[in-house]
Amino acid sequence: MSASKPPLARFEHVSLSFETPNGVLKVLDDVSYEISEGEFVSIIGPSGCGKTTMMNMLAGFQKPTAGSVTFDGAPILGPGPERGVIFQDYGVFPWLTVKDNIAFGLKLKANHVSIKEHNDICAHYLALMGLSDFANSYPKHLSGGMRQRLAIARAYAVKPKFLLMDEPFGALDAQTRLNMQNLLLQVLGAEGKTVMLITHSVDEAIYLSSRIIVVTARPARIKRIIDVAFPYPRQEAIQELAEFGEIRKIVRELVMSEYQAQQAQGSVRFSE
Repeated sequence: MSASKPPLARFEHVSLSFETPNGVLKVLDDVSYEISEGEFVSIIGPSGCGKTTMMNMLAGFQKPTAGSVTFDGAPILGPGPERGVIFQDYGVFPWLTVKDNIAFGLKLKANHVSIKEHNDICAHYLALMGLSDFANSYPKHLSGGMRQRLAIARAYAVKPKFLLMDEPFGALDAQTRLNMQNLLLQVLGAEGKTVMLITHSVDEAIYLSSRIIVVTARPARIKRIIDVAFPYPRQEAIQELAEFGEIRKIVRELVMSEYQAQQAQGSVRFSE
């Protein structure tokens, strides 16, 4: 993870505000940071602080009201196949089989491939995600962890340069969540990707990331950017290291201070 690489994604003095019946609602305020190619960056902060809004801007679903968001040096004008998105609710199509879900993006004009390559890509990701035996099954027959594996496979099949993940493991039990984290690390090691992860889990952010961006309560500002120096590939054992615990303490204190600020804001609004 080299800081000398040119940024793949860049937020420059980005702000976002909405007009509401109660006045202007400011969601983001003067946000600036960069993500270099090959980095795994986690965004963490209180609920409702604007983390997902940042991801939506990078995905091309939302435009800032001030500042700029660029990808590969160009302004983001909308969604694109070079940016794959994975949501917490899996985002798989229930009417398609597992194989057809993976193949869905390959049938779009921007990603169209030959029949042979189409079949090879599907077979590769079915095997990589441990879903080969379920190729002709429907998502309703899969467990939550398997559906999330399917969502990752579908996003990867179109070979995006950048993977955007919004709380992808938040609905999973603790053991399945850890298994999915390990699988993601394995896939990233094999395939190589740049990742932005939105998460509420401090441990998840530290375990997976090369950098953690802590954001404030709304309006979101950058509170602190923390480098995570553990080398890749990573093993679960690093979570028992004193260094891991030190980072956990720092990040938790930063996040909890923003939760307290958020609660204080709520108290002021309620008293008004």
